[in-house]
Amino acid sequence: MSKSLLALTPADTVACCPPLTATPLSQAQAELIAPLLKAIADPVRLRLMSLVASHPGGEACVCDLNDAFDLSQPTISHHLKVLHDAGLVDREKRGVWVYYQVRPEALASLGALIGTPVTTPA
Repeated sequence: MSKSLLALTPADTVACCPPLTATPLSQAQAELIAPLLKAIADPVRLRLMSLVASHPGGEACVCDLNDAFDLSQPTISHHLKVLHDAGLVDREKRGVWVYYQVRPEALASLGALIGTPVTTPA
């Protein structure tokens, strides 16, 4: 897959694709979306997304997140980098610390992609 495809933001990715319940995805659409879903498929990264999103003020420093895991700070930073590279979180360096914020449009895009639940007739 080319690097230009990975440069899409989550909002851009979903804009190209209908909800999963609307029509089947093409191979190209699936390849655009898979890196985004892969980024949050890891339990540590999923918890990091939740911790950052629910943190007071909507942002968290790596120093705020270390105690929630039995992992080293570099490992936590690596997982946050994966989330950032996927376009799911923004980051801002302040002094020696990096602060992360979940991109609200990324969460909305994921919700739109998954679409409404399919109901089966009784």
